[in-house]
Amino acid sequence: MRFSSLLAALVWLAVPGASTGAPTGASTHADFADGLAAYDAGDYRTAFEQWRALAEAGDAEAQTGLADLYFTGQGTPEDAAEALRWYRRAAEQGNAVAQQNLGDLYGRGIGVARDLVSAVVWLSLAAEQGQRWSARRRDEIAARLTPDQRNEAEARLAARRR
Repeated sequence: MRFSSLLAALVWLAVPGASTGAPTGASTHADFADGLAAYDAGDYRTAFEQWRALAEAGDAEAQTGLADLYFTGQGTPEDAAEALRWYRRAAEQGNAVAQQNLGDLYGRGIGVARDLVSAVVWLSLAAEQGQRWSARRRDEIAARLTPDQRNEAEARLAARRR
């Protein structure tokens, strides 16, 4: 599984106002940066604490980082279902990394029942935002869909785009 949310976080830090659905303000930016610095230093518990408050307030980047921590069990007990919940919240706000990871979890059936249609939908949304790995993974999964599943995926994708 490919997790690149921390790289996305670094990009986010370089572009003011680039966070999707995040609370605004200098303190939010500083809190996220503090969490990222703690993560980079291997202090996953502090990163968890910093990002948890932001994630609960609706910050999509923090939700993605928090999901990564739950998935890997860094700074908190490993919990794939909780990771899935946080990825979903960020993905619904348009966070491409969360969409990619959520799609991959659906495709593999980790933390949730395997759902290839949902996998294709989320991976497609991430691919549309430039996530090349998502496009490859989506194509691998889409090749296994029945015609009815393909139609369902297309309908759900069209609904999400609206």
